[in-house]
Amino acid sequence: METSDNATAPESAPGSTPGSAPAPVSGSGSAEPTGIAAQDWATASADPRYRAAVVDLLGALAYGELAAFERLAEDAKLAPTLDDKAELAKMASAEFHHFERLRDRLGEIDADPTGAMDPFAAALDDFHRQTAPSDWLEGLVKAYVGDSIASDFYREVAARLDTDTRGLVLAVLDDTGHGNFAVEKVRAAIEAEPRVGGRLALWARRLMGEALSQAQRVVADRDALSTMLVGGVADGFDLAEVGRMFSRITEAHTKRMAALGLAA
Repeated sequence: METSDNATAPESAPGSTPGSAPAPVSGSGSAEPTGIAAQDWATASADPRYRAAVVDLLGALAYGELAAFERLAEDAKLAPTLDDKAELAKMASAEFHHFERLRDRLGEIDADPTGAMDPFAAALDDFHRQTAPSDWLEGLVKAYVGDSIASDFYREVAARLDTDTRGLVLAVLDDTGHGNFAVEKVRAAIEAEPRVGGRLALWARRLMGEALSQAQRVVADRDALSTMLVGGVADGFDLAEVGRMFSRITEAHTKRMAALGLAA
């Protein structure tokens, strides 16, 4: 899954420091991990509720990576040049590798990968149908903005996971290169035709709303995940913290819009 943590905003990006990137979203700060976050999988998974929440989380991530692979391969058809097509193919390959790591991990903890992914397929498929890009630039913005919102959400959750699961989740959220690629291409397109910026800004705002709604629906439909978020299983979350989490995600979105040269 692409994230924008490594994407850099050009000097002209409003609200950004030259050469800076949106700060990683995390509610954990630099404090030493406590509770489950300080345990390994063998210890933490003794709680069946926690194990169920992790299976749900890995299932959602795995299907998200598989869907990202499919979408990037499809978006490559819209690429204006062979170089662009090859770049997207490379990113799609990285997404599939992430999917394989999650699928294998589910098998290692005696969970059925297909069964773990199934509950999330319909919601994710609906999201992608409702936000199908109409052209190359909309596809780039969707990958940069939409996927980054999901990555921010999973990074927030990862701060409360056991050490083994947290390491895997953060590894599969590594940037595949789409962040810098999208910023470069979108800003160049706006510079060449400024009117494009207004259309893409509206598109990005729609993606923001759809992505947050989709994340909330996924959590609400899965008792184990919702319990984790409100502090019943993992440490540090409560209902007020969930609200602050979504505020941090919204703030990071605003910074990404600035990196693209778009108004939030």
